Amino acid sequence: MARYIGPVCRQCRREGMKLFLKGERCHTEKCAIEKRNFVPGQHGKDRKAKLVGYGLQLREKQKARRIYGLLETQFRNNFEKASLSKGITGDVMLSNLERRLDSVIYRMGFGTSRPQSRQIVRHGHVQVNGRKVDIPSFMVKIGDEVAVREPSKNNPTILSARDATAHAPSPSWMDVDREALKGKITSLPKREELVQIQLNEQLIVELYSK
Repeated sequence: MARYIGPVCRQCRREGMKLFLKGERCHTEKCAIEKRNFVPGQHGKDRKAKLVGYGLQLREKQKARRIYGLLETQFRNNFEKASLSKGITGDVMLSNLERRLDSVIYRMGFGTSRPQSRQIVRHGHVQVNGRKVDIPSFMVKIGDEVAVREPSKNNPTILSARDATAHAPSPSWMDVDREALKGKITSLPKREELVQIQLNEQLIVELYSK
């Protein structure tokens, strides 16, 4: 599966905000935004162009793609599915992105970042309703029980991530048992519950609707 393998701190600097792509490092003074909060490149410090119209829409789309770690085709397909669903397209799109298995593992605190959570899923450490699932894009639904598989419950990466995220509250749309390394989806994520996602999804809808 194709994925971005370049320096992720450049992505945060390009968007001018923390996208929390490197887990614990993003919460320390080593974070690139803390030291070099300007666009990467030789002339990054001098780039002060004001974005309007298409530029604003493009930046929001790129920001969303980078937060969730998706390529353009994957992200576009997600939008197309949301546009065919009932409800507000932008809200449905974000809800679907949050219900991806890699995002769910991240929200449960079993990974310190979405890239790490994606790796945990790909390596076969996760099960849904008792069955092993190693597809990061697998979309959970209400009533699904997501858990770390029994052979992986002593995995140092997962245990370390759980301890590092102990301070973070679990989302209201899932019931998490951190000690047992499992959780249950109790409702669909709503936009007002995703206040930590600093996106204007309406701009993305406008971009793709042209």
